[in-house]
Amino acid sequence: MTTVLVVDDDLALARALQINLRARGFDVLSAASGREALDAVARGHPDVVILDLGLPDLDGIEVLSGIRGWNAVPVVVLSARSTSEEKVQALDAGADDYITKPFEMNELLARLRAAARRGAASRASASEAMVITASFTVDLAAGVVSRDGDPVRLTPTEYHVLEVLARNKGRLVPQQQLLRDVWGPGYETETHYLRVYVAQLRRKLEPDPSAPRHLITEPGLGYRLVV
Repeated sequence: MTTVLVVDDDLALARALQINLRARGFDVLSAASGREALDAVARGHPDVVILDLGLPDLDGIEVLSGIRGWNAVPVVVLSARSTSEEKVQALDAGADDYITKPFEMNELLARLRAAARRGAASRASASEAMVITASFTVDLAAGVVSRDGDPVRLTPTEYHVLEVLARNKGRLVPQQQLLRDVWGPGYETETHYLRVYVAQLRRKLEPDPSAPRHLITEPGLGYRLVV
């Protein structure tokens, strides 16, 4: 079953979308703010996101950029913003489609199905995306981390930090990029977050957390995953 995340602070509209989508066989998640949306993408692993741009805490473009930092889930923007500049901005930020309110439900459903098909094809092509180190394995397609053949329980935030590093394996990921990709815009100075979460990952994944072989700190610069 295809899972759709509806992100809109208009509760009446969100409820109407949920009813219509469920009636057509979709599984539906919902979020009423930008931070809720980012958390729902992390925890719920939706197949498609319907995203309003006028959210109460973060601008929808910021949410879209935050999602795109670590996740390729198709995003269909559903917004009252109708100028060509706003549409181009959303598409440049990584939106897969853009629908202006008010809208026809049948058109939204058709575009949603198309986005879901593209997402499924993309996931299929990445089905063998594995990062294998001498100590642990990251299955990026399945979102699973294992050590010595056994799954490792990571919190959503721990996994996001590891995922960004895994997708950039061998390369330095600057602190600001890692913070923005995992926590979103506005967190680029919260470097203590990284120290805490990288330390937690080392305790769970490194043979000797005090002398890490894979999760490497580049002092003052960022972090690197060495396979």
